[in-house]
Amino acid sequence: MSGETPDNVKRLRELIGPCELCPRRCMVDRPAAKLGACHIGRDAIVASAGPHFGEEPVLVGTGGSGTIFFSGCNLDCVFCQNSDISHGRDGRAVSPAELADIMLRLQSLGCVNVNFVTPTHVSHAVAEAVVLARRDGLRVPIVYNCGGYEAVTTLRLLEGLVEIYMPDFKWADARAGRKYSGVGDYPAAAGAALAEMYRQVGPMETDGRGVMTRGVLVRHLVMPGDLAGSETVIRTVARVAPGAAMNVMAQYRPCFHAERYAELHGRPAAEELARLRRLAAALGLPRPE
Repeated sequence: MSGETPDNVKRLRELIGPCELCPRRCMVDRPAAKLGACHIGRDAIVASAGPHFGEEPVLVGTGGSGTIFFSGCNLDCVFCQNSDISHGRDGRAVSPAELADIMLRLQSLGCVNVNFVTPTHVSHAVAEAVVLARRDGLRVPIVYNCGGYEAVTTLRLLEGLVEIYMPDFKWADARAGRKYSGVGDYPAAAGAALAEMYRQVGPMETDGRGVMTRGVLVRHLVMPGDLAGSETVIRTVARVAPGAAMNVMAQYRPCFHAERYAELHGRPAAEELARLRRLAAALGLPRPE
């Protein structure tokens, strides 16, 4: 990359061999073409990129959210709705310079942000690309759209490169995280990560167009039979990230391997969704609209 490489980018590069980017700490030598627990090696693989109008309204504006979907994931959610991307390696391997070019193209198309979808396992490449793109004129905010299972050490190295953190907060119960997402420490890791995100960027801020420019937006998918422990999740978010925006989501449907689990066959009740959304609002967590 042209110019001096910032120390945080250098450190993120070092964290992938052996890999310690996420709480899994799989310790795989990804620079040596080995695949981590995320199924990805050294290079980021872009599955698709373009303006997206299906995100929360505060992220879309009139030009759309400039989404970049990465192949691979550091979680193994059995009900994943993007399993063809998150559990595969289809797409194009890109260098940080090529990723920066994609970011600048999205800005030129009128996108109101650059939205990295599932960036955790390639945060080393994301950081380098952001530095390059900003040197070449990127002005729109960076959205770090992740599953919430983040290492605080990695997030600290991203400070100053991300304006909007958009994590999931999937589980209140560690056993559910193990059974349905393949990690046994999800609640603790997600809570610590959210606290760090909030320390960096604070509550949601918007501009005169109503477009989010900075802050934390938490997504929580309500599961059938309250498998996620949704009320506990909401109360945790309110305690750890007071004033953060929160989208209590109704989009659950049985996908991927959900048919293997009888308890995942249903859908959350509309009354329960309404109750949880009222709770989030009462706790000072505005719904992004």
